[in-house]
Amino acid sequence: MRKPLVVGNWKMQGGLGRNAELLSALSRGWVADWDAECAVCAPFPYLHQVRSLLGAGAIRWGAQNLSEYAEGAYTGEVSGAMLREFGCEYAIVGHSERRQLFGESNGQVARKYAAALQTGLKPILCVGETLEQRESGSTEAVVAAQLVAVLEVVGPAGLAAGVLAYEPVWAIGTGKTATPEQAQAVHAYLRAQVAARGAAEAKGLRILYGGSVKASNAGSLFSQTDIDGGLVGGASLQADEFLSICKAAKPKA
Repeated sequence: MRKPLVVGNWKMQGGLGRNAELLSALSRGWVADWDAECAVCAPFPYLHQVRSLLGAGAIRWGAQNLSEYAEGAYTGEVSGAMLREFGCEYAIVGHSERRQLFGESNGQVARKYAAALQTGLKPILCVGETLEQRESGSTEAVVAAQLVAVLEVVGPAGLAAGVLAYEPVWAIGTGKTATPEQAQAVHAYLRAQVAARGAAEAKGLRILYGGSVKASNAGSLFSQTDIDGGLVGGASLQADEFLSICKAAKPKA
């Protein structure tokens, strides 16, 4: 059974005071018998604060990026080992904003995924297409290329040790959301691509949906066969909204 996962991606937002209010509200509002796992991915400077406030509670935490390098003269980079020292469990790799704004290639994303695994992190691999690519009928080709680049480096077992997230670029921060049927179709395609290399790994792989997820649409999205939770942007900065999204996630067989 795949236990659902809901991850909040704060992006480059936050502040010590705001973070404290949000994290305290999340901790107070979490219900012990909810069926989902939950995590927040905060900017690097706030990881110490997140660790201090969440501690050994049910809500875990992670980073929004990491270096492909283990250590060395790479000014401004942060390694997986450093993140582990701050108690991080997850690290997002290949987010569309990293690919589009910072020029990260499929190959670099694959190396980051491998680097996360090597330090004991659970990488969250983001794949997704732009609106132009969707309208041209290229969705499957785009997400397959992004996925296969990682599979060729870490194999199906390595992929199953992390998390996959489908985030259509046209739905991130736009208020637009893929319909549950559109999202399910891509999730099913991704799982089939993994199954071609490892059926058992594909069955156990958690695939999240990201793209303007909110409390009002989480239930319909998460009810789909191959959608195992969400990677949540703006709504993760509102405690009540984020908790409602977590509550909507249910296990899949």
